[in-house]
Amino acid sequence: MYEALKQAAYEANLKLPAAKLCLATWGNASQADRQAGVMAIKPSGVDYAAMKPEDMVIVSLSTGEVLEGGLRPSSDTDTHLELYRAFPNIGGVVHTHSRWATIFAQAGRDIPALGTTHADTFYGPVPCAPALTEEQINSAYETNTGLVLAACCKEHYESIPAGLVKCHGPFTWGASADKALENAIILEEVAMMAWHSIQLGAVPVDDFLLDKHYFRKHGPGAYYGQK
Repeated sequence: MYEALKQAAYEANLKLPAAKLCLATWGNASQADRQAGVMAIKPSGVDYAAMKPEDMVIVSLSTGEVLEGGLRPSSDTDTHLELYRAFPNIGGVVHTHSRWATIFAQAGRDIPALGTTHADTFYGPVPCAPALTEEQINSAYETNTGLVLAACCKEHYESIPAGLVKCHGPFTWGASADKALENAIILEEVAMMAWHSIQLGAVPVDDFLLDKHYFRKHGPGAYYGQK
């Protein structure tokens, strides 16, 4: 069952190292089927080159129960689940430890909106959620990671489809795993640009320019691209 869902998750996961967002087995992608109430996610610790579509693990969105698959799901499964539960309009989640976005996460800093490259995708600074407490880490670490991130990002999760967790790394989401991957690629690029621009004294983009670039690509009045 769920062959198309597994294939979509598999293809998104393979693109993570291809996009240079992941070294070793550091990242994971999931794709949800809201109607079926399940997600497909990468198996834990399996090398990307060795994976097959049938290795993707099917997990219940409501209970977290593994419904199909002979391998353990990603250790970040519970974080993905909390994001799906908190953000009802998403169908894919990506987590990486990509270099530049993780630098901001380790510093506990938002990624500021410094120009139009950022504004085309993220309508404001990409927020960094606070570090987990010792109690949160020792009780239900992955679940609490998702809860902390969701609380930080919930108000703007559609217009800023990304967030950082302090001392950890970035998460992105979207309508599908492929869209979450695209957002992860863009996030890494704007994080790199932001780090260097800050060294040169850059300040956040004016609100009217942020508005122009975001809304020409998103919303009812968007005119970027083809109909």
